[in-house]
Amino acid sequence: MGSSSSSYAPKTIYLDVDGKVQKVVFSQHCSPCDIKELLCSSSNIPRNTAIMMVDQEGALVSIDPTMPTNSPNSLYKVVPLSTPQLGEKEDMFQNVLSQVAEQFSRAFRINELKTEVTNRIAMLEKRVELEGLKVVEIEKCKNELKKLRDEMTSRGGGRVNCPCKYNFSDDGKKVTPRRDVPSYPKYTLSQETIEALKKPTFDVWHWEHNEMLSCLEYMYHDLGLVKEFNMNPITLKRWLLAVQENYRNNPFHNFRHCFCVSQMMYGMIHLCNLQEKLTLTDMGILMTAAVCHDLDHPGYNNTYQINARTELAVRYNDISPLENHHCAVAFQILSLPECNIFANVDPEAFKQIRKAIIALILATDMARHGEILEAFKQKVDNFDFTNEEHVTCLKMLLIKCCDISNEVRPTEVAEPWVDCLLEEYFMQSDREKSEGLPVAPFMDRDKVTKPTAQIGFIKFVLIPMFETVMKLFPQIEELMVQPLRDSRDHYEELKQIDDAMTEKLLSLVLISFFYKQNFIL
Repeated sequence: MGSSSSSYAPKTIYLDVDGKVQKVVFSQHCSPCDIKELLCSSSNIPRNTAIMMVDQEGALVSIDPTMPTNSPNSLYKVVPLSTPQLGEKEDMFQNVLSQVAEQFSRAFRINELKTEVTNRIAMLEKRVELEGLKVVEIEKCKNELKKLRDEMTSRGGGRVNCPCKYNFSDDGKKVTPRRDVPSYPKYTLSQETIEALKKPTFDVWHWEHNEMLSCLEYMYHDLGLVKEFNMNPITLKRWLLAVQENYRNNPFHNFRHCFCVSQMMYGMIHLCNLQEKLTLTDMGILMTAAVCHDLDHPGYNNTYQINARTELAVRYNDISPLENHHCAVAFQILSLPECNIFANVDPEAFKQIRKAIIALILATDMARHGEILEAFKQKVDNFDFTNEEHVTCLKMLLIKCCDISNEVRPTEVAEPWVDCLLEEYFMQSDREKSEGLPVAPFMDRDKVTKPTAQIGFIKFVLIPMFETVMKLFPQIEELMVQPLRDSRDHYEELKQIDDAMTEKLLSLVLISFFYKQNFIL
């Protein structure tokens, strides 16, 4: 306690100011600059004047917190170093420089604040749009949540430490659509919309949930899947409703993302002329896997599930827990008679369809990216569309391409997805910090920026993967690969601008600092 107290005790020196004793008290934690200003003020010397301090014998005394103390009988004297004319000019220059630095700093903070506020507002507006629920629907959801809570209470509790709403003991009740088909409006798509749906440039932000459901329904009809699998059109509607209502309102992994991936799959089927190369069963597998690939995503990735030892990680032995969960929820929905779009398919054929859909959804685990891409590279030069192993490998790579294809789209469509993804990343990293779990640098709000988040991902993941697919389908270069290269260049330019601004600010601060030090010394 004694040493701690003494380290904070003020220091006292005595000065000779025009023949009078001037007592000066300062903290030992003051900087030399602060002490010099205090001495100037005490000795009636203009601020920022270069000074030195001598004792009664004329010896120099260092001006810093460690200077020796004196007594009223052995006074120090503060002596200005510069001539009055030169001191005035330098004083004026220093004052101007200080004011400029202060105004620049204040302006920079204001611009930063404006940018942050603008980004927050845009993010909130996007969140409101993504919610897509009217007041009446919100009240309905609240009532249903209350009923669900009451039901869980009456059952004697529920699950512990699991961030997923789906419970395997619920006997399918969670996956039943909350609204029946009559309240699912029928939209007639314009010819313009029908053509736009087939292209990677499709703007997914302009559509409400019911409209997206109608677009998905149209895709199944247009590809001939309803006829091929002898689907009941009403069952298709109910299945799509159940799927939509089992996607959560996460910032990124939500129903709009599901639609985005499914529309890109539909677009690639047309762009690559897959109708001429694959079977209708393969088309049904590709589309259904895309629709179901992130069902009931909790907004926290596999790394979190495993590190936090959640129920999903325990259930699936740390092996792709989320992707296994998406598969389980998908087939739980299909197990409901009113939602089973494959009800009229031969049982043996359904086993193969189920196996293939599971393989595709599990392929979306980014931990397997290198393995799947390398397997396709070994086949692409001698690809055989009659070889089942080759086709399976292609389908796995296609769903991977669609799952992470946002940067293929125009900048005004792609960039909001980056904001949504970063928001979800930051939610996870904040939770990991609070729970004492490891945090990935690319998810840490204190370390990542939009350009740094995208450049590496586009250069080392997206472009190599799409260029590999381009070897088999050269026609994707213009509409898919070139936009990725443009996106990479766009974010590299943003990073250069950020780096240049940071460097200029640092240079100005350093110039101001060194000038001040040299001026005082």
